[in-house]
Amino acid sequence: MTQNKKIESTSKKGGPGAQSERERLVRALGAQLSALLSASRALTAEASASFHPDLPPAAFHISVWLHAYGPAKVSRVAEAVAMDRSATSRLTSRLLELGLIKARPDPLDGRGVVLELTDRGRTKVNRSSAGKDDAFRQRISNFSDAEIELLAGLLRRFNSIPAQQDPKS
Repeated sequence: MTQNKKIESTSKKGGPGAQSERERLVRALGAQLSALLSASRALTAEASASFHPDLPPAAFHISVWLHAYGPAKVSRVAEAVAMDRSATSRLTSRLLELGLIKARPDPLDGRGVVLELTDRGRTKVNRSSAGKDDAFRQRISNFSDAEIELLAGLLRRFNSIPAQQDPKS
């Protein structure tokens, strides 16, 4: 019986130490997820600075989202990046001034505008993201294809589970 099976069966039985072992595993996972998020934030900050040194990281985040998902209204971008609409509007105005994004009339609603990256913006996102991509590839360089597939599958499963609402709220 593997170590995982032992823990699983002990936890199900509720035997002595089962909860403490489960709690240890959950804390260890939490620590690794925190380390992953911290490293990701650091890489994003570096990429943001190379994207444009005078823009805050949130502007880079907007640009990366537009690069990944294509043209969208400001309201959609704000929702997608979990940012206040007025802050998103200020940042997109700055991106427009710098020629990194462009706005065109919304074909479905002439009163609104749709934002999209310019060729220059797309090039800058690609260049700025290259460092993150290199760091990522370096971290998994010693992983087998099977390990990469396993990790991707576990993360996909983890990310597909909705977060629990705090019962106090």
